[in-house]
Formats: sequence, structure tokens, C-alpha cells
Amino acid sequence: MSCMFHHIVLLRFTPESTPEQHRAVLEGLRALPDSITEIRTYEVHLDAGLGAQNAHISAHGAFDDEAAWRTYNDHPVHLDVLRHRILPILASAMRTQYSD
Repeated sequence: MSCMFHHIVLLRFTPESTPEQHRAVLEGLRALPDSITEIRTYEVHLDAGLGAQNAHISAHGAFDDEAAWRTYNDHPVHLDVLRHRILPILASAMRTQYSD
């Protein structure tokens, strides 16, 4: 079994953000594998809403290695989703990367 490089993100949005904006983020992130071939697996989910302090969206991506993740991270399509869908409503984000 080969090692993978993983990227996990938890996004929390501003109280003023709308469910439509959350869905736009979800759709934008879910479309990334269509444009970024370095992504091996990519899961993006809306929170179930069970805790008031929970993140609104979680994302988990797997890549062959750190270089592939860096390509994804700097990819223009990823940056477009970040700038136009995420950052305008972002309250906080937590990220982690690791190899298994």
C-alpha cells in the first residue's frame, strides 16, 4: 500500500452567510477534482447541524505526495473558489496536512 498525503479543512462561516452561499462553497469544492488531476480522492460535506459551534463544511483530500498537494493548493481553479466563494463568508478555518 502506498503512502498518501492528506489535507483536511474545517470551514466556519459568518452568521450573516446564507444556506445558498454554503451550498455554493460545497459545489465549488466538489467540482475541483474535475479540474485538478493531482487530487486522488476528495470528500466535501455540509455539517449535520448538531452543534452550534461546529464547522459548516469539512473537506478531506488525498494526494500522491506533498508536491501534488502544493499544485492543488496553488491551482487557479482552487484559488478562484477560495476568493469568490469561501473568503467572502469565512469566519474561521482550521487546516491540517499529514502523510500516512
